[in-house]
Amino acid sequence: MTLTQWFIFFLIVQVVHFAGTWKLYEAAGHKRWEAAVPIYNAIVLMKIINRPTWWTILLFVPVVNLIMFPVVWVETLRSFGKNSTADTLLGIFTFGFYIYYVNYTQPLNHIPDRDLRANSKIGDTISSFLFAIVVATIVHTYIMQPFQIPTSSLEKSLLVGDFLFVSKFHYGARTPSTTVALPMVHDTIPVINKRSYLFKPQLPSFRFPGVQKIEKNDIVVFNWPVDTVVRFFDASTPRVDKPIDKKSNYVKRCVGTPGDSLSIVDGDVHINGKKLIMPERARPQTQYFVTFDGKTPIDFEHVLSSLDITDGAGFISERRDTLLISAMTERGAEALRKVPGIVSVTKGIDKKGQGPTVVFPKGYTNWTVDNYGPLYIPEEGKTVALNRQSLPFYKKIIAEFEGHDLKVNGDEIRIDGKVAKSYTFAQNYYWMMGDNRHRSEDSRYWGFVPENHVVGKPVLIWMSLDANKKGFGKIRWERMFTTVGGEGEPVSYFKFFLIALGLYFVASYFIKKRKAAQE
Repeated sequence: MTLTQWFIFFLIVQVVHFAGTWKLYEAAGHKRWEAAVPIYNAIVLMKIINRPTWWTILLFVPVVNLIMFPVVWVETLRSFGKNSTADTLLGIFTFGFYIYYVNYTQPLNHIPDRDLRANSKIGDTISSFLFAIVVATIVHTYIMQPFQIPTSSLEKSLLVGDFLFVSKFHYGARTPSTTVALPMVHDTIPVINKRSYLFKPQLPSFRFPGVQKIEKNDIVVFNWPVDTVVRFFDASTPRVDKPIDKKSNYVKRCVGTPGDSLSIVDGDVHINGKKLIMPERARPQTQYFVTFDGKTPIDFEHVLSSLDITDGAGFISERRDTLLISAMTERGAEALRKVPGIVSVTKGIDKKGQGPTVVFPKGYTNWTVDNYGPLYIPEEGKTVALNRQSLPFYKKIIAEFEGHDLKVNGDEIRIDGKVAKSYTFAQNYYWMMGDNRHRSEDSRYWGFVPENHVVGKPVLIWMSLDANKKGFGKIRWERMFTTVGGEGEPVSYFKFFLIALGLYFVASYFIKKRKAAQE
């Protein structure tokens, strides 16, 4: 929906509200017109139902308002003596239109200072549950969201099985564009594996100011721009085009920011002609070919188990004199070179080929994952020339990410019906890559990450589980409550968490004991 369509929809809602409540407003001692003024009518309604004014804000927060609307309907009915279970159910299951019936057919006796406590234990439990959902949804959407690392693309920095807290406010929290969705779940309802949202209506998304900008080498969580899968690792289902905020969450390292010229030379990222220096905690991995002299006995199981290997290794020659290691750090390669009987340890680098390859933009270059570019990363407000050579890099931005009508006829390019020789970008874009260079599906394969796809910044590993172990051995204790960023080896703050938790329980015990003594 466009902003104009949303404004019309908003006005219709105000008319519907006025038509069904104006007599209630009058019965509560207010003027009829107060039920018709947008936003102000909600503030007045909070006074009528004896609830705090700040509840008005919750009525305009997407997803949260889906919980608040039924609460307000029920509270309105109870403020006029409609307290029975039947009244509550009718208020909810008629989507509030039961209030019309009360407004026009029932004696209206407003109860201004009614008891706000629930009349039953069930009612109290439901009220507490709804309040908890509202608070958790606000935190999940605008402050901090839990996230799990599913793949090894950032291995060594982040491990498969790491559970993260992702900050929404560092880069600026987004308002949800999907307005009808279950709170605190992403695109799929757990257990039943069904879609958790409706495609329509959609709101234009807005991003609040952040406390920092995305910098090179930042690890970033974002919505996968080309996501069409129902579930990860399941190609059996047909494609689905998702709203931006319901696309699958990816986590990669940002290696290119808006305005950069990016190249990859023999596996190393270069920005504006200079090699990108990665932080100390980052340990990039590539594939290596290892050859042997065939004479010196080598205990391969012992040697390989001691190396810094993320993904597996296997012989690729009949004579078993050449081994391919899928992902290993330079530190591991150095250690391997010192093993007697090993002739060479060399990176498996893909050179530029003679014909088109599968990297972005597919079919238009001879670039590879290890030798790529140079490529310009779009910056908001900057203009590029458009022609048959440059269009493959930017056509998805123009047609999908920025919503223009793009048509190409030979050498003629038309945007929104007009011949275009250039294009000015409406938002910033980023280039995201995994540290596990040959085991990461990243920007090299599908291109730029738009700013409106950015979710947040991982800040803390609160739990880490090793799937290859059992029981308490699964827990990587040394990784619990460690920060994601920073230099040097990760430091666990788990013991400080336990101390703080213990102090909290001790303080709670003595506070309750004092209250009991006073009563």
